[in-house]
Amino acid sequence: MARWTAILAVAALSILPAFAKDKKKDPAEIGDRDVSKGLNFYSLDQEMALGKQLAIEVEKQAKIVDDPIVAEYINRLGQNLARNSDVNFPVTFKLIEADEINAFTLPGGYVFINTGLLKLTGNEAELASAIAHELGHAAARHATRQASRDRLIGMGTIPLAILAGPAAGLAVKAAAPMAFMQFSRGFETEADLLGLQYLWKSGYDPDASIDLFEALESTEKRQPGSVAKLFRSHPLTPERIEKTQKNIDRLLPARTTYVINTSEYEEVRARVK
Repeated sequence: MARWTAILAVAALSILPAFAKDKKKDPAEIGDRDVSKGLNFYSLDQEMALGKQLAIEVEKQAKIVDDPIVAEYINRLGQNLARNSDVNFPVTFKLIEADEINAFTLPGGYVFINTGLLKLTGNEAELASAIAHELGHAAARHATRQASRDRLIGMGTIPLAILAGPAAGLAVKAAAPMAFMQFSRGFETEADLLGLQYLWKSGYDPDASIDLFEALESTEKRQPGSVAKLFRSHPLTPERIEKTQKNIDRLLPARTTYVINTSEYEEVRARVK
């Protein structure tokens, strides 16, 4: 009996890694994994309807770049990254004319990028890394999961109406979007991890994410306040950069060639400047 117990124990240990495998760290699983598991009081339909309302509020307050060449490029770049992500719902990408360095994601996959961030980037891969990070938030549904956590501990960031009826019936105030833009350190770390994989799968050099972090850090030191407080919610610490480098080395298979820059990026950046 003792012998069979020992054999079964060894067998259990041998298959444990298969069950313990973290799909979120395996880029081969992109598109075939659910990265949005966790407490969420919102259905996906509710989240998308709410995000649409919040996006309307943002567009009322912000100046959206309407240059068709620029808008088409930003959307095409975003959609290419989205196709190589875990997002399973439509995503929109828009550029806001603002010098502040910022990008944010609303519930339901509404991604906004400031022209200040576009100007900061040095090539298309760096811009793609910022958008990929935002797609990490969208795929994991961080906005409504964060709001659900806050609701659970009594902070009340989820409107009660969302639990009682369709999100489309909500009256959204102008300040409401901010409640869905602030993520915990854990969610920011997860968006780093997921975004890095989406960047790699889309064919971009993952080291561009490190380059962007360093550019953000340098700019904030030279010009305090130039990087939006929202964009700095997860500080650009050496540990964050080191963790990203480790993820590149450990999780992403090496490729012989990567996309770093394109002539379209240079044209659009010149138009924006």
